[in-house]
Amino acid sequence: MQTVFFTGKGGVGKSSLSAALAWQLADKGNRVLATSFDPAHNLGDIFGEQLSHTKRRYQDTTLFLQETDLEQSAQEYLKANMGLLEEVYSYTRTLNMDRYFKILRYSPGVEEYAALTAMEQLFREERNNFDYLVIDTPPTGLTLRILALPTVTVTWIDRLVGIRREILDKRHTIHNIMGKYDEEGTRLAYTEKDDAVMQKLREMRDRYDRVRTTLEGADTGIAVVTNPDFLSLRESQRLLKGITELQLPLRTLFTNKVTGESEATAERLERELLGTREDVTRKRVPLIQHEQPACYIMDTDLVAPLGLAQTPGEHR
Repeated sequence: MQTVFFTGKGGVGKSSLSAALAWQLADKGNRVLATSFDPAHNLGDIFGEQLSHTKRRYQDTTLFLQETDLEQSAQEYLKANMGLLEEVYSYTRTLNMDRYFKILRYSPGVEEYAALTAMEQLFREERNNFDYLVIDTPPTGLTLRILALPTVTVTWIDRLVGIRREILDKRHTIHNIMGKYDEEGTRLAYTEKDDAVMQKLREMRDRYDRVRTTLEGADTGIAVVTNPDFLSLRESQRLLKGITELQLPLRTLFTNKVTGESEATAERLERELLGTREDVTRKRVPLIQHEQPACYIMDTDLVAPLGLAQTPGEHR
């Protein structure tokens, strides 16, 4: 399954181009899933459908649509992780520690981890169901944090595994000195294979490392969308800097909503953004005044500039 992320400043047309690409790929017979991670979902409006967290087929086509509910993903993420914490640290309830677990849902970063969890689930569950996954992302700041999380999380988990190993070693030492724990007390694990926390850390590391590998792989591409104006330029510069620092595969720069009067501005903007880089394809998309509801249909080819296969099965 090949994955394309559309990202850029709010209002530049990410949703329109991601919808158009998904339609063009499906029109060629590919099985396509288009999903939105943007809390201000537009995908359903573009296709005239009431979308939800559950994917649904668009009419009688090979295109499926979904608007990821980050709040629901956050609840699922916290439920899974807090369930483990409460199970492992049930003995701390006498210290009222369970109260602190419950307020984690209000912590900064929960929305980003919810998006990461949803993305990991898509990669894992849909990889054999679709030829293409097209993701419409939130504006720049949130998107960069989401894309950075796999690497950041794997790094922190490695540190936590080391700390957990030290805790287990100390427990083992105490066990050897004191012998068997009191049958009426809490029996704590002191080997890695018996420790639920260590097993969870390793499971999480494997999952997020697979996400990182997928994001950096040849089957993933990032398309930056901008407009021929200098507010979009500044935002796109921050975005390109972040993508470069994260070592993610930037494939294409789409300059959207270009008119005859803005051609020169578009050319200058592209030159400032990319300089002499030849590894990024540049494509201008004209300003389209839609007079029909099917605004996902456009004459501009979005498939070729992204280097995607033209017919089903070519990318396998």
